[in-house]
Amino acid sequence: MIKNGSGGTNTQSGVKYEGKVDLSAFLSKLNGYTVKSNYKDSGNGSRSKAYYVYFKNNLVAKIFKQNTIYKFLKNEYNLGWDNFISSRLIPDDSIYVVKSNTFYVIEVKHQEVSGSVDEKLQTCDFKKKQWKKIVGQLNWNVEYIYLLSEWFKDKKYKDVLDYIHLVGCNYYFEYIDLKKLGLPIPKK
Repeated sequence: MIKNGSGGTNTQSGVKYEGKVDLSAFLSKLNGYTVKSNYKDSGNGSRSKAYYVYFKNNLVAKIFKQNTIYKFLKNEYNLGWDNFISSRLIPDDSIYVVKSNTFYVIEVKHQEVSGSVDEKLQTCDFKKKQWKKIVGQLNWNVEYIYLLSEWFKDKKYKDVLDYIHLVGCNYYFEYIDLKKLGLPIPKK
């Protein structure tokens, strides 16, 4: 998808924007992809759940829903968020892509009337920097992406959409192309 452009939402190379379909469920339905739930017990009663994503039996990514990233970081790397930031951020979805060593934070924003989401779009720079403080300890790159509904194509959002790109974040309407996440594209 191109900036301010539109694309088909019925493509196999894109992640559909729908609150009903999350990233792990979407990928598990694509040819060549397998998604496995991975639980790890830290021994202190805390369990982290990540989804390990394989393409043709090769690990390509790890997906985390909301705050499961924090449990994963603590259990896998003994990395506590509170050593780096003062308050947790809860992403809608996040994915670590092995090949590019990149952690993508994906915020899904759907709007049908003006409201508080309007101002939340202006916080991506701050949130991206907070994530860099945490996962930067692992030398992971960080990308912050908004997945927006058509509502945000209205001209009143032009300035905020320009700002999102200006500060090094990104947005897409309705779907994200798998290429943008550095994931393999399955053959149809």
